[in-house]
Amino acid sequence: MKPAVLVTKRIYPSAIDYLSGRTDLDYHESDHSMPAGELLERLRGKQGAVGQLTDKFDAEVISALPDLKVISNVAVGFDNIDVAAATERGIAVTNTPEVLTDTTADFAFTLLMAAARRLVEADNFLRAGKWSQWRINLLCGADIHHATLGIVGMGRIGQSLARRGLGFEMRVLYSDVQRAAPDIERELRLQYVPFETVLKESDFISLHVPLLPATRGLIGAAQLAMMKNSAILINTSRGPVVDEPALAEALAAGEIAGAGLDVFEREPEVEPRLLEMQNVVLAPHIASASVATRTKMCLMAAENCVAALAGERPPNLVNTSLFDN
Repeated sequence: MKPAVLVTKRIYPSAIDYLSGRTDLDYHESDHSMPAGELLERLRGKQGAVGQLTDKFDAEVISALPDLKVISNVAVGFDNIDVAAATERGIAVTNTPEVLTDTTADFAFTLLMAAARRLVEADNFLRAGKWSQWRINLLCGADIHHATLGIVGMGRIGQSLARRGLGFEMRVLYSDVQRAAPDIERELRLQYVPFETVLKESDFISLHVPLLPATRGLIGAAQLAMMKNSAILINTSRGPVVDEPALAEALAAGEIAGAGLDVFEREPEVEPRLLEMQNVVLAPHIASASVATRTKMCLMAAENCVAALAGERPPNLVNTSLFDN
């Protein structure tokens, strides 16, 4: 008998094809998340779940699903899953790292460039019919080349962003709880400095940390006050890493010059004041949204799920202690 698997939301067809031949598949083919009660009911009796970051697998949900063997997240992050509760019940938790690294770094640098050069503001200006003639000071922004790029979190995506900074001959500072290997620092010409130094000296600050208790609210009023008045903040990590009301206050007061945000504290809600500001570039959590990358993410999640259900160590296991013995 094939193991029963629920796919909680629409994913790319190649992953469905992969699962269909190997599992008894229940596919919620919709772009809308199921309400919590419906999700729980659909998961009863299932051995596997292929979910997304909008699906909450907290301790209460996990405890109500005694048959569940694997939660396969179509994301690199897994803050929507209580990993400790899953581990306690022997449930494998998997994610989709590496495959989205370059795509996400591309988008972080896109936000940086768009905010620095006031691209969205310029597009709106032109479309509104306000452009009457060339002017010496029309929509002047900030240079990117030779500026200082500060990266908070030097994991895969942080390193990939640093490589892009090198192409613009940027000085790259970084902070992290763990220092990068010496060969990485040499290759990317990185300067490892305290977090406060990144805040104080960077022209652009890009966040690449997981959402953990220690990183929730990492950027608040005190940190924003340390930044240059000309600084631009970029966030493609997780929304709650930044205190949005504090960011809006800092932007309104001119404490920093701008921001580029792909993630938000209470998605899909956005701090209303940010929506009214011209110096903020906003995107609906699409940093990894290329067709090729999202297809690979879905297929990777499907492969993780099938491997776990076969009793094998999944290629991208989060709670590695399950297979350490």
